[in-house]
Amino acid sequence: MARAAESEVVAAVRAGDEKAFAGLVERHRRELHVHCYRMLGSLEDSEDLVQETFLRAWRKRESFQGNSTFRAWLYRIATNACLDALAHRLRDQRARGVAPAADPDAAAPPPPEIAWLQPYPDRLLEPIAPSAAEPDAAVVAKETIELAFLVAIQHLSPRQRAVLILRDVLGWPAKETAAALEMSVAAVKSALQRARPELKRHLPQRRADWAPSADPTEEERVLLQRYMDAHERADATAIAGLLSEDARVTMPPYPDRYEGREAIATLLAEILDPGSPGYVGHLRTLPTRANLQPAAAIYLRDPAGSEYRPMTLDVLRIEDAKVVEITAFASALFPAFGLPPTL
Repeated sequence: MARAAESEVVAAVRAGDEKAFAGLVERHRRELHVHCYRMLGSLEDSEDLVQETFLRAWRKRESFQGNSTFRAWLYRIATNACLDALAHRLRDQRARGVAPAADPDAAAPPPPEIAWLQPYPDRLLEPIAPSAAEPDAAVVAKETIELAFLVAIQHLSPRQRAVLILRDVLGWPAKETAAALEMSVAAVKSALQRARPELKRHLPQRRADWAPSADPTEEERVLLQRYMDAHERADATAIAGLLSEDARVTMPPYPDRYEGREAIATLLAEILDPGSPGYVGHLRTLPTRANLQPAAAIYLRDPAGSEYRPMTLDVLRIEDAKVVEITAFASALFPAFGLPPTL
């Protein structure tokens, strides 16, 4: 939308035109959703925070002075709404004895597995892309939406997280970031200097080597298909053969963690072998994508059943033609991925 045309719409919004407001904010819903997801790590919480952003924007519509774009103004509101939500989350953690009652702007060390982490469907990312008409549209870079980034950024304090996202992901100038967060420019620069090495410390060591383009590679497609075929054949040995020696499996929100190919192979043998006490039933799979990574939707038919019902969504991190990490999420978000309820 041209700046002049946007100014006319914004004038109508400030005058209380609800239809004009709805049309204007809806243009930014998807990118704000991704922004809130980066801040929170939760798909469901992000939905709520986008709605909260729009409510706050409507209530504050007369305060928009046009000193920035309307889009930037919405990002400012969304960021602060996320900071409020994170402060509430931190208070809950302290009430449960999870976090120390220290500096309210400090991050409580997250548990080894981020309990609230949820996957993000690639199909929600597709409409978000820069274009000639919108040169400043949000660019969804693979390295800032992958699960490894989402986990690592949870180790930053909420304000450090906001600064890093606004500066390094969205490319905002320090002055604009400071205004959005009501900080000094010096404080923004200081927060960014602390956030960058802390983020790097929690990212996989070879991250730069395994951050290809957003498009799935042939290697990813082949490996995902082999992963799914082996599950349907109940072939634990074949699945183990796809893993790196130091692969790991995590299962948010549960603390379960399996480190190393041997430990994972033992787990797989227990659940896939019909003769094992831990046998769960026969599996079928569908391919999907989450966080710009290959994923398998796994359906289970228990020994006494006739239908295959959602079991887990396995998101794979692939490096050097091996699966180095499997994040297995519960099936509650299958509808968000457009996956069928049964097979």
